[in-house]
Amino acid sequence: MPPKKATKQQDAALPQANGQASEEATPDGQLARAASQGPKEGNIAELLEKLGLAAAGAPAGHSENQPKDRYAFWETQPVPQYSEQADGKQAEDGPIDPVKTVADVRQDPYNLPAGYEWSTCDLTDTATVKEIFELLELNYVEDDDAMFRFKYSQQFLQWALHPPGYFPDWHVGVRVSTTRKLVGFITGVPASVHMAGKPLQVAEINFLCVHKKLRSKRLAPVLIKEVTRRVNLRGLWQAAYTAGVVLPKPVATCQYWHRSLNPKKLISINFSRIAPRMTMARTLKLYKLPEATVTPGLRPLTKADVPQVAALMSRYLSKFQLAPRFTEAEVEHYLMPVTDVIDSHVVEAPNGDITDLLSYYTLPSSVLGNDKYDTLKAAFMYYTVAGATPLHQLMNDALILAHQRGHDVFNALDIFENRSILEKLKFGIGDGSLRYYLYNWRSSARLSPADVGLILL
Repeated sequence: MPPKKATKQQDAALPQANGQASEEATPDGQLARAASQGPKEGNIAELLEKLGLAAAGAPAGHSENQPKDRYAFWETQPVPQYSEQADGKQAEDGPIDPVKTVADVRQDPYNLPAGYEWSTCDLTDTATVKEIFELLELNYVEDDDAMFRFKYSQQFLQWALHPPGYFPDWHVGVRVSTTRKLVGFITGVPASVHMAGKPLQVAEINFLCVHKKLRSKRLAPVLIKEVTRRVNLRGLWQAAYTAGVVLPKPVATCQYWHRSLNPKKLISINFSRIAPRMTMARTLKLYKLPEATVTPGLRPLTKADVPQVAALMSRYLSKFQLAPRFTEAEVEHYLMPVTDVIDSHVVEAPNGDITDLLSYYTLPSSVLGNDKYDTLKAAFMYYTVAGATPLHQLMNDALILAHQRGHDVFNALDIFENRSILEKLKFGIGDGSLRYYLYNWRSSARLSPADVGLILL
């Protein structure tokens, strides 16, 4: 599915900073520092046009925050269409395509342009993981000014794409037939979610990437259709994905918020800037954090905690309209700490009960063309459950932990109950939105960010 939209921090987000702005990133392969500038190589709207996924006949200057007149690719797919609003009828919740069986699914892979071939990427093979890492490092969408590009580590890729019950054939690559060079990639992993009270087995689609020199080959639509075919062959008919642009048709629209942890470095690499009437000293003072966490009983998650944490998450996530259903095995996989990939802490009460959870994952970016720094280290809020501890306090401890581990910025969506604490913790609002989509599922529910309890990596 298409990449998500990156955001930058709006100037008015932090009145204490007199409007300090900070360009920030969303975890999808695109960073956008100047949304008001014209399209450049790497701009999401231009990229989608090149990949054949954008609207046909959209008016010049059309805002990507509004639906377009035509969607050349997505009109061919089983997703809710904006034209459905015109007839005034309310369709029932459920699959858009008629119920199928695996026997109805195309058995042969989709055709690729001459000179290219399909490849199932084995992420247990270190050489293959390195190839994927290099493809993403050099070709995943970068910011408009070519200053930052996401740098998913090999360990991150193995963590994100090897959950319990994963299917190796859902890790789909395209190679040059003569050289075997990897030039395209898309993935799916299985997941259980509930949407407006209905349980769904879905594929979470991610890491769509095409080599920069091949974006006129229209490989992206074929990659999407091929991963869909492979998902259908396993008897799954729905998918979940996110994007920054407006496609047919989001079930929720959310916002990224960003909290500077190392403002001096962010300013040095032009990731953010000193606000008018502010000095460096005042900026550093504004974002300074305590040296140590304050919550009693806060400690790293261990394997022995998994059953209690799974029960804690199940109770919490049941409050949201769109949220995952994790097994204990999935909780262990996704939350057990992995250095520079996922950090998870729990709060243990004196009687041994686990009352709270905080977690965040690490997604660095390459800093391009800077003589002093080559990496920007970002933390992204993951599943966090405040039970006995106030959410504000728990999240402030998360900021402290991330700062102690050398992160430069902490990013969070306004999902869960986050809107109640983001401004208090000196997060600044981003200028772009992240939209949640379901493939082959129509729902009458239109969710607010506070209805969403799902995080896609």
